[in-house]
Amino acid sequence: MAELLSKEEFRAALENAIKGREAKNASFSQAWANGELKREHFARWAENHYHYVGPFADYLGYVYGNTPDEFTGAKDFTLQNMYEEELADIRHTDLLIRFAEACGTTKERVENPDNMNAITRGLQAWCYAVAMREHFVVATAALVVGLESQVPSIYKKQIVPLREVYGFTEDEIEFFDLHITSDVVHGERGYQIVLDHADTPALQQRCLKLCRWGADMRFSYTQGLYDTYVKPDLVGA
Repeated sequence: MAELLSKEEFRAALENAIKGREAKNASFSQAWANGELKREHFARWAENHYHYVGPFADYLGYVYGNTPDEFTGAKDFTLQNMYEEELADIRHTDLLIRFAEACGTTKERVENPDNMNAITRGLQAWCYAVAMREHFVVATAALVVGLESQVPSIYKKQIVPLREVYGFTEDEIEFFDLHITSDVVHGERGYQIVLDHADTPALQQRCLKLCRWGADMRFSYTQGLYDTYVKPDLVGA
């Protein structure tokens, strides 16, 4: 039977749960960083990504509702994260749509769920299921640690070629610049909530499993974008 890990051991285990499953290493991310994609590929990415990150405040709303009132720090973080997604200076999805339009697609196409692929639908459904059904600390491990904490490492590799290779303006890529900064904070705060409140061996092990599954889901989603939209172009070239 598993024993209760110290915070240091548990932090290392959470980080190891993501290692080898990082979305930055999926083929779509690698092709992006290497300057091998076309604007139409970014348009398809945006049409899918909207339906994964667009409901993120909804996922967090369920986590907030499942968090007991006495855990005020965790509730405050979740509420702040929701605020930044929806009510700050500009909604994050509006920035995503701005990028999408620069890639040649439209707001209507981005918002239309018919334009996401099956893997994206699966990721969205998984996020909803975890947020609704899991203990709040497990959901935080899955959604904030397993998924959101990866964002800075992904976008840091991608924002430079967006400027230097693909020729996007700073306004057009503000979505990425914002998340490189904000998700460092979100990811670290998520780690702290999980470390503080996963206080039994069973909760720790469930957090590790869902963190690992979250990383697997994001990797599969990112790889699926390559297989669906980029690989057919290479075969036909």
